[in-house]
Amino acid sequence: MASVVLRQSCRLLTLRARSLSCAPRAAAGVRHKTTIQYATRPDLPRLAYRKLKGKSPGVVFLPGFASHMGGQKAEALEEFCKSLGHSYLRFDYTGCGASEGQMTDYNIGTWKKDVLYVLDELVEGPQILVGSSMGGWLMLLAALARPEKIAALVGISTAADHFVTAFNTLPIEMRKEIEERGSWSFPTRYNEEGSYMLSLDFLKEAENHCILQSPIPVACPVRLIHGLKDADVPWHVSMQVAERVLSNDVDVVLRKHGHHRMSEKDDIKLMVYTIDDLIDKLTTLG
Repeated sequence: MASVVLRQSCRLLTLRARSLSCAPRAAAGVRHKTTIQYATRPDLPRLAYRKLKGKSPGVVFLPGFASHMGGQKAEALEEFCKSLGHSYLRFDYTGCGASEGQMTDYNIGTWKKDVLYVLDELVEGPQILVGSSMGGWLMLLAALARPEKIAALVGISTAADHFVTAFNTLPIEMRKEIEERGSWSFPTRYNEEGSYMLSLDFLKEAENHCILQSPIPVACPVRLIHGLKDADVPWHVSMQVAERVLSNDVDVVLRKHGHHRMSEKDDIKLMVYTIDDLIDKLTTLG
């Protein structure tokens, strides 16, 4: 059964001494960034990534929709993993950030394949997947497809099934208009236009990857962090994920004042502490 913790601050875990010294430094940002590399794939656009070599379990960061690997959470995790000597990889999905392609040409299935390519070709050994927003959805899909390569999952504002759920909650008249037009101007506060244009094909393809309507056969440890003030993806989505996942080791942490991006200093500390605790647990068990 999942446990739920409601916290207003980041002092939630019993930490080892090393955590207290490295976490604030991680939240402050990366001092020496890894260099961008490009993975060349047959008949597919090149995938941009940054990789830090180190111990297992490694950590892989999965950004959100239309986001990239240069965000605060991604960079803080690199500094954290560097301080512990663990491997770390962050990357841009096809059509996003420094990767090749045009984002509007791709979909959830494409980005799932990106994650699987990273797990199959760019990292070694078991990985802790850290998924932000849509990245939380993709981490669950990856865990279903490559269970032997997943050590644990950490979801930040997990947006499982989000586009499909949001579309299905629209009034019938509006859905009919979108279907006739063939596209949906999906509202957002994260770009100048105030919306993303999603094609009907994108939405139909996303339906193939929905996971909240049945049990999710994932057995590894799962940690889900969500803000109660998330105006983009309701916090109860993380509760649904916790209920569906079959693992017995599932914790949900709800931040009273947390928003969707979870990029405040204390949000990042909480993420780092959560991963630190998982690394300690996994290495102790190992």
